[in-house]
Amino acid sequence: MKVSVAMAFYNGKKYIDEQLDSILPQLSPEDEVIISVDGAEDGSASLLKQRAKEDGRIRISAGPGQGVVRNFEHAISLCRGDVIFLCDQDDIWEKRKVKTVLHVLEKTGKTAALHNAALVDSDGIFTEDPDMFTLRKSSTGILKNFIRNSYVGCCMAFRKELVPLILPIPEKMYMHDYWIGTAAELTGGVALVKKPLIRYRRHDSNVTGLSHGSLSFMIKKRLSILICLVTLMKRRKLQWKTIK
Repeated sequence: MKVSVAMAFYNGKKYIDEQLDSILPQLSPEDEVIISVDGAEDGSASLLKQRAKEDGRIRISAGPGQGVVRNFEHAISLCRGDVIFLCDQDDIWEKRKVKTVLHVLEKTGKTAALHNAALVDSDGIFTEDPDMFTLRKSSTGILKNFIRNSYVGCCMAFRKELVPLILPIPEKMYMHDYWIGTAAELTGGVALVKKPLIRYRRHDSNVTGLSHGSLSFMIKKRLSILICLVTLMKRRKLQWKTIK
């Protein structure tokens, strides 16, 4: 299976070399890393160009400049692989992440996989915090993830067959990972991999949070999710009619 890595990039010079160095050795010559760049004002533009020049599997594209969800949407739209791995710019992949996820998808036949993550600080040093699955009480199921989302993009991979269902991502859907995870639930299921396959870097610039917001914010999020769930189910129903 050909692999695509979809990365949303924004001023990530500090960690991008370490991240790419953890990814590229796991990929075959036919695989690709799509980096959608929303901003490179930190001097990372020349670094990205140099990395792409050194390794033809890296493809750089100007992002839409409309936030992380649209940036990931753009990166996914450019992917040509059979399996798409979502990727942040600042984490570290463990050595057998790709092989492990591909094996799980092949063995289970599921549409997507969600794996665990170990938490590290800004310097890449392991913290004393529990792993991601423990912190988020991660499991599958539409109702469970409506109450508390388990789907963290940097821990997800999915089959390309999901792309026509998930794109475009609705304007009201502020979490691309929840949207993709729920779409996978409706079209073949999600496999859980309990082993931590990345080192998730926690620092002041993280987009993904590990704590809840205010009550009003949580209510607003749930209303948006309900609206988007209806959209997703309508798309799925239309797909079934088209197939028939």
